[in-house]
Amino acid sequence: MAFVPVDASIPGIRSLFEFRPETGAPLRRLAHALLHGESPLTKGERELIAAFISHGNQCTFCTMSHAAAARHHYGSEADVVDAVVYRGDHSVVSPKLQALLVIAEKVRRGGRIVTDEDVAAARAEGAVDRDIHDAVLISAAFCMFNRYVDGLQALTPRDPAAYIEMGKRMAEVGYDGGR
Repeated sequence: MAFVPVDASIPGIRSLFEFRPETGAPLRRLAHALLHGESPLTKGERELIAAFISHGNQCTFCTMSHAAAARHHYGSEADVVDAVVYRGDHSVVSPKLQALLVIAEKVRRGGRIVTDEDVAAARAEGAVDRDIHDAVLISAAFCMFNRYVDGLQALTPRDPAAYIEMGKRMAEVGYDGGR
């Protein structure tokens, strides 16, 4: 049960956004801009970073929902998501994304852990400033989103099947729309 009164029919962070719309609306827009807006990283790559960070933070709701969205984007290559998020196998993604995942993970653990060498390694694999920026901001934002969800014990479905339609909606519609 969530620590604040939420609509039991709305799982996860969306119910928290509804609880306090004046903060929920800008957070929705941030999520939409990061994961669904313009970026040199694909929507699938950005959702994968979100799921990867959420898994590292042990946030079940965000891991499951963003992994489902990433799987939807990856389509026939959906196993890439499980390989990266759950099995720690980064060899299934491009060297550029591998380098960005290193940076994102370091941001998750503490932003000052990122080194000049990490950024140089990402650049050597073809990452441009915007790739690095977006990977860092997705990681930082998901640390906040994960703590928001878990800190208020948002409603978290336990059945993995509950996330399939949720992931499809997130992938196709984004985050700044209705339910």
